[in-house]
Amino acid sequence: MAELTVIGGGLAGSEAAWQAASRGVRVTLREMRPLRATEAHKTDRLAELVCSNSLKAERPDSAPGQLKAELTALDSLIMRAAQGARVPAGGALAVDRERFAEAVTRAIHDHPHITVVRGEVTGLPDGPAIVATGPLTSPTLAQAIRAATGEADLYFYDAISPIVAADSIDLDGVFRASRYDRGEDDEGDYLNCPLDEGQYHAFVAELLAARTVSPAPFEEKAIYFEGCMPIEVIAARGPETLAHGPMKPVGLTDPRTGRMPYAVVQLRQEDLARSYYNLVGFQTKLAYGEQERVLRMIPGLANAEFLRFGAIHRNTYVNAPRCLNPDLTLKGRPDTWLAGQITGVEGYLESTAMGLVAGRMAAARLTGTAFSPPPETSAIGSLLRHLSHGDPKHYQPMNVNFGLFPPPEGKMKGGRARRREAIIERARHDAQAWVARCATA
Repeated sequence: MAELTVIGGGLAGSEAAWQAASRGVRVTLREMRPLRATEAHKTDRLAELVCSNSLKAERPDSAPGQLKAELTALDSLIMRAAQGARVPAGGALAVDRERFAEAVTRAIHDHPHITVVRGEVTGLPDGPAIVATGPLTSPTLAQAIRAATGEADLYFYDAISPIVAADSIDLDGVFRASRYDRGEDDEGDYLNCPLDEGQYHAFVAELLAARTVSPAPFEEKAIYFEGCMPIEVIAARGPETLAHGPMKPVGLTDPRTGRMPYAVVQLRQEDLARSYYNLVGFQTKLAYGEQERVLRMIPGLANAEFLRFGAIHRNTYVNAPRCLNPDLTLKGRPDTWLAGQITGVEGYLESTAMGLVAGRMAAARLTGTAFSPPPETSAIGSLLRHLSHGDPKHYQPMNVNFGLFPPPEGKMKGGRARRREAIIERARHDAQAWVARCATA
């Protein structure tokens, strides 16, 4: 039986190991935790979610929704676990993170062709391997990747949102609703903390005056990902920036006033029991004491118990257009694949998708079978297109979005909405044909 090493037990590594093992490859999955800790993980479980518990929109007419559909059709382990651990989140797929990680860990350990080995990997293996070490690649392995790619900088910075205990929220100061009433129940899936104009500007002033944590030596060159910007960095761009970003009130009406608030902070449940909530989009680098002081200015959170404060951690990725071949192998190392966020995709399911593709590509190579690559018009194919055709001078991590898909052919009436509809229609058609080819390969 062919053998493969997968380095990293996150979402991409777990998915890659599962896909390769399910295709007749004996997989050794290497995970350094708990023998070597990271700056963000808390447990030794595989596929532990360290940032949000949301896997984004499920709407079938959205780019994330299409990606979910493709992963589900391809029997993704991560999607299967997510569906089994889901919690209400309006139009999004959110999970109870403990149940989710436990389901993935159990499935990997129970697979007869996968062996999990704990301990740090300090260099690139000599034999076939998938490197899926993700945002928190250890410094020694990162140095080995630098040596193999010639890349000087392999990192940017991501932020974690605070979590508060549900029973510490003053429900008289909030209202339950989903944006545009897109909730699974009549009440809505989010707790919304409304701010009037005076409250909003007082909050912004204190946020900008608050003390931030000094960067550690390895964090001195902070390169933030635009889609996960700390709130104080957003606020520094202008006094109204937050009200048009993570605190935008659009689509929300306070039932007590019948009006849309000036600004709003949304709280999303983190577990099935609704015992704790995440401050949506409130990633921050503020010192813990400052977080407690400033965030308690938000209506409903005056007496909040913070179960987790916001924090910054380093993310590691390569300049894929320079470093990777179209099949996700390192240039100059045809037996080493990269998968997940280290390739320059951003997001849980985007990372999962690259793990799925890398696992199937590696299995096809090692077993001598054919692999049908995804069409660029599919959601998964659009992510691969970003890696291979991105601008190497300005390359940065990307979530799946309509801008990554090839534009529809010819002129089209109906504006942006119709163009996006055409992109999704084409993606569904082409992805279905690709999945059918994969099933018969």
